Amino acid sequence: MPYYQTKVYFDGSHYIGILHTEKPTKRTASRLEEIIEVPVNDSENTDEKAPPFDLEIAENSEDFSQSSIDLNEQENVEKEVQNKPKTRKTTRKELFEEMYRETLKMKKDKRREFMIQKLRPYFYSLEKTEEYVDQQLERKQRNLICRRIRMTRKANLQKFNYFCTFTYDDKKHTEDSFRKKLRNRLGSFANRKGWKYIGVWERSPKNQRLHFHGIFYIPDKTLPGYLIKVRDFNTKKKRMQETWQSDYFNELFGRTDFEPLNENENIGESLAYMMKYIEKTGEKIVYSKGLPQYFVSDILEEDVVCNIGLEDRKLLLFDDFTCWKEGEYVGTVSPEVIKQMPTSNV
Repeated sequence: MPYYQTKVYFDGSHYIGILHTEKPTKRTASRLEEIIEVPVNDSENTDEKAPPFDLEIAENSEDFSQSSIDLNEQENVEKEVQNKPKTRKTTRKELFEEMYRETLKMKKDKRREFMIQKLRPYFYSLEKTEEYVDQQLERKQRNLICRRIRMTRKANLQKFNYFCTFTYDDKKHTEDSFRKKLRNRLGSFANRKGWKYIGVWERSPKNQRLHFHGIFYIPDKTLPGYLIKVRDFNTKKKRMQETWQSDYFNELFGRTDFEPLNENENIGESLAYMMKYIEKTGEKIVYSKGLPQYFVSDILEEDVVCNIGLEDRKLLLFDDFTCWKEGEYVGTVSPEVIKQMPTSNV
């Protein structure tokens, strides 16, 4: 009996199938977050100061009585308005996310202590505060693991031939224009020329200059302009180096580096490099369109080595298993055959 509509991914060594289930995924209802008030820091306070009590305006009002105005009382009112701490409305989760971004460079134990201290005023007890912080940190770690898995599965089903770095020139762009125009240009090439890429934004440790790292599949004769070999000094490695740069992208943005990748040889190192910065900066991964996590195939029993995973819900497949689509034989698994199969990201 075949295993119908099995989702298949490649883990870098073997093809793994996830058995199809008719059981619908249950979505947990999102609870309405309680609104809390938190103090506004001076750096956050962009509101204009409260206008002082205007005696001339007050004199023209109907309820004004000159005899009732006490100048000392007026001064006290003004001081009370000015000294009143300003607050803003938010939720505990939003406040946690703000602090998480601020503490990315802290060690885990120091980050936890810092968050518990800052969030303590918004809970009934210390125990509740610690419980909430631990739950949120666990959620962030679980999400990070899911992002790693998703990126690895998407990358392992593709072929990439370049590891590219794009750095902008101050004379050509600001950070915002660099992000926007590079994303637009790469998206255009993905749609019109068949480019595929996975990348992440990063800042240099010393100068904090924004740049973009990514692994790319660039089909032959689709890169505009020329790749030119440039010899310059690598300030990080303290030695001369030779790099390939694109005259087209150099002209548009500033500096580029195009490092050729051997098929499946340097992909793991490149992915590990990008994952490191995802953890450090919390940046989102940038994907081009058309990068699925799985392809879907019917699997024959003779193509299964054994069941694996929790409750044996996964299948370890032979390296030469056959792919079937709606009962029709497509071929032995290969990049060409995978392109003909239905795909899935969930």
